[in-house]
Amino acid sequence: MTFSPALDDDLALALRLADAADAQSLPRFDAADLEISTKADRSHVTDADLATERAIRALLSQERPADGILGEEFGSQGDTRRQWIIDPIDGTANFLRGVPLWGTMIALAVDGRPLVGVVSMPALGRRWWAAEGQGSWTATPSAARRLRVSTVDSLDDASVSFQSIAQWTDAGRTRELLALADRVWRDRAYGDVFSYMMLAEGRLEMVAEFDVKEYDIAAAVPIVREAGGRMTAFDGADTLSSLSALATNGVLHEHFLDLFRGAASA
Repeated sequence: MTFSPALDDDLALALRLADAADAQSLPRFDAADLEISTKADRSHVTDADLATERAIRALLSQERPADGILGEEFGSQGDTRRQWIIDPIDGTANFLRGVPLWGTMIALAVDGRPLVGVVSMPALGRRWWAAEGQGSWTATPSAARRLRVSTVDSLDDASVSFQSIAQWTDAGRTRELLALADRVWRDRAYGDVFSYMMLAEGRLEMVAEFDVKEYDIAAAVPIVREAGGRMTAFDGADTLSSLSALATNGVLHEHFLDLFRGAASA
């Protein structure tokens, strides 16, 4: 499959957007004067979240004025057919507590399908990116390294990240979580976007979470898929808008779906 040079240009822009985001977020990480407030949904937002999204939007207004934008902090504007989807700081709770597992997520979706994704975690000095048909990559000190999901083909050998017990309980999925923990080799809650990147690097076989918006997962979709993995809603639907996500190394995707269906009906 081949793509127009425009996708290359979009990926290059997404990487520059990540640079602009890092310049805003990293200096505010663990800052003594960090400003924190609570949104209507009781989640936290910091001055760094707001400044980071503003920086991304400002650059997009210059480079892609005809494109739409959906961001966590300032909502949706413009064309929804070709839309940049932004989470300025995924893992704000970690950010405000000085835990380095947070990152900026930037995606370009066309007709609802994420084609370009960039995830930058500057507190770790890490970045990942992908464009549909061009592979999934991460930076190393010497050169970019292509990513591949694991080849683990048995649930008995699978390592998974479930995000949090409370999240599964709130979604009415406690039974499925317990069945998962009983079935796999190892279960941990690495949390937020970092889990998806570890999946793309072949270090995990499954990540699942609930109560997610498009901006929580869009950038991870091309990175996981271009690494050979599969990413759907928890019920297997190929959509960003179902408020759930299930990402796997691909070969085990149907096995996890069967496990969850069986646990739900038990």
